[in-house]
Amino acid sequence: MNVNQTYQNTAIKNNVDFNLFDIVRIRLENPTDEDIQSMKKQIGVDPADLNFEPDITIHFTSELNTPGFTFLGLNSAGFTKDDFYLISREKPHKKIQIPFEKIGSKITITCEHGVKSIPLLNHIVNFTFLGKNYLPLHSSALYFSGKGLLVMGWTKGGKTETLMSFANHGAHYVGDEWVILSPNGELMYGLPIPICIWEWQFSQIPDLLPKLNAKKKIVFSVVHFLHFVYRFSSRIGMGKASPVKLLEEALPVFKRQLNIRVLPQKIFKDRIQKNGTPIDFILLAVSHDNENIFVEELDWEEIVDRMINSNECEQMPFFEFYNVFKFAFPNKKNELLENSNQLQHHLLTNALSGKKSYQVSHPYPVEFEQLYSQLNHTIFDSNKYEPKSLANVQG
Repeated sequence: MNVNQTYQNTAIKNNVDFNLFDIVRIRLENPTDEDIQSMKKQIGVDPADLNFEPDITIHFTSELNTPGFTFLGLNSAGFTKDDFYLISREKPHKKIQIPFEKIGSKITITCEHGVKSIPLLNHIVNFTFLGKNYLPLHSSALYFSGKGLLVMGWTKGGKTETLMSFANHGAHYVGDEWVILSPNGELMYGLPIPICIWEWQFSQIPDLLPKLNAKKKIVFSVVHFLHFVYRFSSRIGMGKASPVKLLEEALPVFKRQLNIRVLPQKIFKDRIQKNGTPIDFILLAVSHDNENIFVEELDWEEIVDRMINSNECEQMPFFEFYNVFKFAFPNKKNELLENSNQLQHHLLTNALSGKKSYQVSHPYPVEFEQLYSQLNHTIFDSNKYEPKSLANVQG
């Protein structure tokens, strides 16, 4: 059965729009219900009516005609005489035509029906924000006790852990993984995309987590069993045997499955900030080789210099494909992408300038209650002022 036959009996919808804070707007043309649901999962918001032209148009089609297609990498990307394509990971592979030279401005992406996750879409959305001088920042953010806290750091630094430690005490969710800062640095926005919760964190937020489904229970049981086999084999002197060595090498990959992805609504219920939230404090979270937790004031300029490097690291997978695009079309380039580091540094300096800033240093894994206690005492209790009502903040 070919692609056209697969979709000939599937209802094609009219245009469906998604509105991200009245800043970035996405339109799906000719999507199926499956395409719409996949988009909702990927960006975390429901469709909405638009009164403006979209910034990102995603046109769905049964099959892309790609004569003379040249592969770049193994089922990763490719190009024809005129267009550049990414290839979805899932099978059967789907092609997605993306004009990289237009990312950051109005752009039309053409996509075959049935793509479960459009490659690089979140990065494309982020750079569309950046094209409007809104800064996408690798960070988490929360609203608590009438104040907004922006949490930054390197991977495993404690961004999500800080968010979860305050979730236990009634904090509102702003964002996780990526937070968007307004050009003047007064407001921050976050999309309610799934949060990655690791197994070691389950016991610290038991009342907030949904139950594991049957598939996840099986995966967790298998990984624990393999870990038991490895430890037992090592204890009885079989650690140097080839099968045990192979198991030792494979265990880190298996253990990366010991997590679940949970929608913020499942944890925070109705405590989701749907509009801009003020940035009152900024926090740099780092892990260290000490059992204690320390919180101290920090110069905001030091955070700027560090976080630009964090952003650059997180954007590397995107820029790898941008370089692939320039390999395919050496005479094409994107000025926004070429100068993105300088623009991000400028916007982050404006956003964080003069704000009260802190660094928290903690062990990893960290106890959520201890982390909450230290941060609440040092930041929130020590900076009490009249809280802003959510109605005023979001109005």
